[in-house]
Amino acid sequence: MINKTRLSKYLRCTAKAVLTAVAAFWLVFALLSGAGSYGGGVRGIIMNSPNALPWVVFLGVIYVAWRWELVGGALVAGTGLFTVFAFDTLRSPPVFFLLSFPLAVLGGCLIAGRYLMIKSRVRNE
Repeated sequence: MINKTRLSKYLRCTAKAVLTAVAAFWLVFALLSGAGSYGGGVRGIIMNSPNALPWVVFLGVIYVAWRWELVGGALVAGTGLFTVFAFDTLRSPPVFFLLSFPLAVLGGCLIAGRYLMIKSRVRNE
């Protein structure tokens, strides 16, 4: 039989780590990608910083996921569903499977991990 506590911890920790790494990567990419058009350097990064605002918001969503997994998982999964409509990712399957689908799955992992943790606590009592 599968140890629900271990599976829960694995799902939750993996989802949080992957989400944090992805958001940090895209935040740095958004900051640096257009900085050269503003002259580069720190001034260019500051001038280009509005491009990174969506990723700062996403980092906020991930912070919520670290603190409150059910709410954060729902927000992450909702963000994945939002990207389907906002970016029309269904028209481009590679974008769908690289952006929208992983977010929905990782949000689902957070929710499932929390659910398994609750079920294992109830069973142990």
